[in-house]
Amino acid sequence: MKKIAVADILAEVEWKEIKNVHLTIYPPDARVHVSAPVNMTEESIRLFLITKLPWIKQRVSQVLEQNRQSPRTYVSGENHYFKGRRYRLKVVNHTAAAKVELQGNEFIVMYVREKATEARRAEVLKEWYRAEFKAILPSLVTKWEAILGVKANKWDVKQMKTLWGSCNHRTRNIIFNLELIKKPLHCIEYIVVHELLHIKVRLHNEEYTALLNRHFPNWKQLKDELNEFIV
Repeated sequence: MKKIAVADILAEVEWKEIKNVHLTIYPPDARVHVSAPVNMTEESIRLFLITKLPWIKQRVSQVLEQNRQSPRTYVSGENHYFKGRRYRLKVVNHTAAAKVELQGNEFIVMYVREKATEARRAEVLKEWYRAEFKAILPSLVTKWEAILGVKANKWDVKQMKTLWGSCNHRTRNIIFNLELIKKPLHCIEYIVVHELLHIKVRLHNEEYTALLNRHFPNWKQLKDELNEFIV
């Protein structure tokens, strides 16, 4: 990974076994990422970025504007997302074990002790997200293993900074980003397919893209939706 500066834009560049160059602006901090073919020179990438500069600046401004929000403190009234839907958080003092539950389509209700710290409230919500995500993944993984003719060795849910998921082609172990549980279910399913396909094909090459197009033809739209959805 290398960073290239063009005007006032700093782009991270990753060389991959792909045919075409891909430019992505990632929320929430408008990170500029370039995936380039291994034979593409640094100077060619710089020229590519220069030609895309007006678009990059426009998208960076849009992403920063859309995703501007106060830091979460896990108090009543905050907005939090679950399976693509926005909920308001309701914190209720509770003397028994901490728990979280949905209240209709409007509230995520967190029951915690009166003196629970911000860190503790954040942990309670995070573990609820993890449990909910692990509850929906088995059926999706099983469904697409049958369709794709593959079998994962094992999968897990972890907090990841830059990836929605990862698959080790050799061990067939898959990791899903915990943040996915905040996204719409069709986006989650796309990532399940994306990672399972890496059991067949390690790289994002033409064979991989052809398989993705065959089994999930609207994946490009879902990828855009996934990366632009505000959480």
